[in-house]
Amino acid sequence: MDFIAGAIGGGLSTAVGYPLDTVKVRIQTERHYKGIWHCIQETYRTEKVLGFYKGVSASVFSVSLISSVSFGTYRNFLCNICKLRYGTADAEPSKLDVSLAGGAAGAVRVVLMAPSEVAKVRMQTQRNPHPSATSPKSNSKPKYRGSLHCLKVITKEEGFGGLYKGCSALLCRDCSSSAIYFLTYSTLCDWLTPTGRNKPGFLVVLLSGGFAGVLAWGLATPMDVLKSRMQVDESGQHKYRGLIHCARQSVREEGVKVLFKGLGLNCIRAFPVNMVVFVTYEAVLRFTDHFTNKK
Repeated sequence: MDFIAGAIGGGLSTAVGYPLDTVKVRIQTERHYKGIWHCIQETYRTEKVLGFYKGVSASVFSVSLISSVSFGTYRNFLCNICKLRYGTADAEPSKLDVSLAGGAAGAVRVVLMAPSEVAKVRMQTQRNPHPSATSPKSNSKPKYRGSLHCLKVITKEEGFGGLYKGCSALLCRDCSSSAIYFLTYSTLCDWLTPTGRNKPGFLVVLLSGGFAGVLAWGLATPMDVLKSRMQVDESGQHKYRGLIHCARQSVREEGVKVLFKGLGLNCIRAFPVNMVVFVTYEAVLRFTDHFTNKK
């Protein structure tokens, strides 16, 4: 059930936060935007509403799958850690146990997530002007016609390794942020749940999930910036030779502040998105528990 609940929560959260994610990626990878509002205005002016949803269909599907694996992996790792340390899967896990299980879930996510992340970033940064914003004679065709076509083109031009561009930054980002994510959620639920109650109320779940997302994404932003820059580096460009080189080049050209591009947007987006993730996750689990107990 953890897999199903995670899949539903992940899919819904992606639909909620995708427009802001597009703005975030563009700010992180392109220097001509003066800020969040300028990016929103320019995107709408040239590409209208659809410009904010490039690659959304594939992203909803992939995030649903990845979120399912992430929550399922977290729960299974946590149960196995408790078995090894305390002799039973039902034992109360320590904060270290929760962090280790969260980090493991993040590592597993990366294997499945990398190709879809590359396609998402390429689609989001691709310029495909809306007909009303261009001259009637403009016949420019986008390089990528969709997420699947994007993956096909990347494989053809850059090889299988192209699908895993930025994987080192993604691994650093997801292992650390996932550990913080689950630890913060678990800790806040424990703190905010009244003594004597076995499970947190839905208001507690909403607040805990939202704040866990904000903290995790706030700390993950530097690696998120580097990941996006490495993934948008197409064949023929070869601007970055690796994670360290990308960090050095970015800081040399734009200063340390470049590592925090999109920080505010990440935090704004993270609160509602992760509220949806956890409240959906808990709701599905409780519904299925209630249904199976009735039988």
